[in-house]
Amino acid sequence: MKLEKSPILTVEEYLQIERTQNAKYEFHNGKIYALAGGTLNHGLICGNLYAGLRKQLDKKGSKCLPFNTDVKLHIAQKNSYVYPDSMVICGDITTAETDKNAVTNPVLIVEVLSKSTAEYDRGDKFHIYQKIPSFKEYVLIEQTRYIVDVYYKQENSDLWRITRYEGLDQIIPFTSLNISLSMEELYYRTTIARQE
Repeated sequence: MKLEKSPILTVEEYLQIERTQNAKYEFHNGKIYALAGGTLNHGLICGNLYAGLRKQLDKKGSKCLPFNTDVKLHIAQKNSYVYPDSMVICGDITTAETDKNAVTNPVLIVEVLSKSTAEYDRGDKFHIYQKIPSFKEYVLIEQTRYIVDVYYKQENSDLWRITRYEGLDQIIPFTSLNISLSMEELYYRTTIARQE
């Protein structure tokens, strides 16, 4: 992520920049950050994830709906707008008052890690996401190794259970959605060296 050379912006100014430049930026309390393009593996994993989530949710007749990285998320308590790699909303979709294209109520958020974003996704971004009342599950997918970390918020608590899944033989449960996906589905046709 690259910090743009700019003064502190209002939300309206940020939204205007996105519209006029036809580009995606994260917004954090007046500062904007340009989003770079991803790798081939990143794109494949995001596509595989979306297809898998949609298939499993449709199969069980769920009212939950997956979104890809083109949909913006607004976190009002942190005055932030971000673009998760994927998220799922269950029930009615709520949107930000300032931007009707920005959703506010995901249950599940997924990030595909890269060298430049891994620390941010595991740290500050996770803390920002925790301010979302509907948020129950956070999934971090590595794109250079067969590793997925799942954070699940315990009922009636601020505690998060963390489970790591390693290897192509693993099945990843998405507890908040009552579905699961295989590692083979997530990493289908990616170019990751086989791990011993």
